Amino acid sequence: MKIIVGILIGLLLGAGITLYMTGGFPGTQPAVVGEPIQPPDPNGPPAGTVEVVLQEQFFNEVLGTIFTEVNSPRFALAENAGAGDCPSSLTVLPENSGVPTAVAFENGRLEARLAFSGTYRSIFGCLPFTGWAPAALDLRFDPQTRSVLGQLNVQSVNLKGINPAFGELVTQFVQSTLNSRVNPITIIQGQQLAFDQPIAAADGSLR
Repeated sequence: MKIIVGILIGLLLGAGITLYMTGGFPGTQPAVVGEPIQPPDPNGPPAGTVEVVLQEQFFNEVLGTIFTEVNSPRFALAENAGAGDCPSSLTVLPENSGVPTAVAFENGRLEARLAFSGTYRSIFGCLPFTGWAPAALDLRFDPQTRSVLGQLNVQSVNLKGINPAFGELVTQFVQSTLNSRVNPITIIQGQQLAFDQPIAAADGSLR
């Protein structure tokens, strides 16, 4: 019994020291920017207005382009993440453990899945891990920049390949990192779409 208690105390102390050395959990989720985007007006848009519809294929094509044309997004798990062969970081992947990174319209809202892999630098050595995280994707409109923003809310994490003694600690790092360092996501900037084009022949303007 004393041996078991000693092991548990050692693990807790080790986790605490590791947390201190890596700079603690990432900062809390930043303040949400913008106003929630409401469902379309059942009476339709005002006359002279162009309506832009974003379907789930749009988001998935953007994700596919990022993975094929740009480097996979990588985020540090702590302020002092370290470098070298074992930085405390995670990388979002196009697919992992049979789960693709994708966005789908389910249950009346946008749901996202993020596949990832990473490493965690602890006082007991390098701890590699893989997994995926489900998240809700809320769309918001920022009137100051006239931009559409995405806000991810990761509520759970599915980890694989990590020692159970460190599973909860790494899970909290991963969840906090995704919620604090990914958000907000700029989806469309206002200047890309905003226009007010007078049409003299029609005695009006298109907005």
